[in-house]
Amino acid sequence: MRLNEKVALILGAAGKDNMGQTIARRLAAEGCKVVVGGRHMDELEALAKELDGAAAQVDVTCKAEVDAAADLAVSRFGKLDIGVNATGWGLLKPTHETSEADLDKILAIQFKGPFFFIQAMLRTMGRGGSIIQISSATATIMLDNHAAYMGTKAGIDHVIRTVANEYGVQGIRANSISPGLTETPMAGSTFDYPELVHAFEREYPLGRIGTREDIAAGVVWLASDECFMTGQNLQINGGLTLRRNPSLTELGEIAAKATAHLTS
Repeated sequence: MRLNEKVALILGAAGKDNMGQTIARRLAAEGCKVVVGGRHMDELEALAKELDGAAAQVDVTCKAEVDAAADLAVSRFGKLDIGVNATGWGLLKPTHETSEADLDKILAIQFKGPFFFIQAMLRTMGRGGSIIQISSATATIMLDNHAAYMGTKAGIDHVIRTVANEYGVQGIRANSISPGLTETPMAGSTFDYPELVHAFEREYPLGRIGTREDIAAGVVWLASDECFMTGQNLQINGGLTLRRNPSLTELGEIAAKATAHLTS
């Protein structure tokens, strides 16, 4: 019960068993009151009922909805101590094929939306709290055909640093967490092909792909009063950034072999 009597808002928790939901369940298990937000109310309301929390319909790209979710946490539970933004869009497209519409969408989801979220946390937390942004190892290391995703994740990581610097005087901590490949809806069909997973797995010094539970454990520490850290990016990815992600050529060869095997 390391977070007993704290109150948290977790955005990006509307996908069944996704990272946001895993984080929400772990925070609740640690004694936290949770408000879960996202775009699909049926799933959110079921999760909120399970955790004795509250649900808010939130499109992270809409400032009014983000603000309303923060206000709901305060009105329902009296305060807001922890904010976790786990939203994202896993755009995979070559740089020269990335359209203006693609850029508008990913900037809204992965830069403007997180910025709105940070603003809402600063407005409602008052004197003390923990802001946690779920980033990506690819904000540091390369993955082919991922430029817009990587750039927006890296950009909001730097915003987190500025917030830590400016608002530490108010007792507010701001940090981000960078997972590597994780089995979530954003990973698409990758985990349907063991050969693809193994290509990533062998680049992890600790010998396995990270899990949603690994990230939730990091969130618990960042959210706890034991955490004397701000403005940092936690690389909770088994040492992946010491090595690399597989190249597009390597992944293409593996996928071709797997497809040929399935059709033979």
